[in-house]
Amino acid sequence: MVKMTVDAMGEHCPIPVVKTKKALGKLQGAGQIEVLVDNETAMKNVMKMAKSSGASAESEKISDREYKVMITVEEKNAAVSESDQKGQTAGKESRAQAEGGGKEAGESDHNPAAENGSNSSAQGMNKVQLSSAGCATCIGTVVAVSSDKMGSGNDELGAVLMKSFFFAETQLDTLPDKILFYNGGAKLTVEGSDCLEDIRILEKEGVEILTCGTCLDFYGLKEKLAVGAVTNMYTIAEILQNAVSVVSP
Repeated sequence: MVKMTVDAMGEHCPIPVVKTKKALGKLQGAGQIEVLVDNETAMKNVMKMAKSSGASAESEKISDREYKVMITVEEKNAAVSESDQKGQTAGKESRAQAEGGGKEAGESDHNPAAENGSNSSAQGMNKVQLSSAGCATCIGTVVAVSSDKMGSGNDELGAVLMKSFFFAETQLDTLPDKILFYNGGAKLTVEGSDCLEDIRILEKEGVEILTCGTCLDFYGLKEKLAVGAVTNMYTIAEILQNAVSVVSP
């Protein structure tokens, strides 16, 4: 039986879960994964993820700042995990083919606002799903970012949560089609942004990154844009109007 250790001590959410998920994906058969974390919340998150994948998991509190999760993957569960991995890969390939197919060189990704679209909006992390059947102008999933902080209550925590959100986005099996940055969100796509590295990764994976030009001008940041392209409010409104799903962190 293969045995692996994941050291996630000192790592912020969602890194312990992401590291553990990757370790599970590397198992070719039955095996055990020992995960080390430094807080109870991370321990519970790892446990939940492991059990949802079909593995068994047990936890142990070693000290106030050290927890161990022992994940055991049986042979039958390993087969299911491998099947899931193949399905996820196939899904990504299908998505890439769908995005590349039928598009001429230089053809715009944006659709005329005069054509019918699907209204959608979201508050917090709510996601609104609308049927795209028969919709020639619909865009898939759009992430709309209106602040450089996630949530309200404490700005320092909000900045940490926003950084974690974009890292988590890079680890998802299905990526959004576009990400819009406006108002305070425009601060995330410029030089010095803590989220810049992850946003660049998303762009390399084919996600379109668009930042409001008026917002960059307002904050005096237009010359510091470091990822994606500048856009305008007409295009932002058009994309949101035609989005099948809008996520607002």
